[in-house]
Amino acid sequence: MSNQNKGSVSQVVNEQDTKKRNENYNQYVKQVTPKFSVFKNTIKAFVIGGIICTIGQFFTSYYMSMGAEEEIAKSYNTVTLVFLSILLTGLGLYQKLAKFGGAGTLVPITGFANSVAAPAVEYKKEGQVFGVGCKIFTIAGPVILYGIFSSWALGLIYYILKALKVV
Repeated sequence: MSNQNKGSVSQVVNEQDTKKRNENYNQYVKQVTPKFSVFKNTIKAFVIGGIICTIGQFFTSYYMSMGAEEEIAKSYNTVTLVFLSILLTGLGLYQKLAKFGGAGTLVPITGFANSVAAPAVEYKKEGQVFGVGCKIFTIAGPVILYGIFSSWALGLIYYILKALKVV
């Protein structure tokens, strides 16, 4: 057999091996990829998000029944929901709730509190400075950054429009 034929045979064998390996890998991926139902996940998110909002409404109503004005009651409600979210995160329960309820746990105030508290809990073993101090805003940091930048940019646009007497 000539060297050219040997090269062709070995190339065909390598291609067959690669093809077989890719098929095996694709089969493995199908086996380990979790299967989910969009309908079922939507219902879970709706129910969990609804429960969180109902709890928030309960606290607002409770604080108003205790004599707080509506705006003050809403502020107390916000503080209470943030506290409960951080407490559940610290106890490791918020992650379980998020795994079950998915996007329903992203109700803005509780989801944001969790996104700040979770890295702090995760990295506390690395110390106060290099763990908690450096990692606490890894998830929430971009949200804060772009929120502040957007509000600054919109404020500047508003200022210019007001100076030009457009608004």
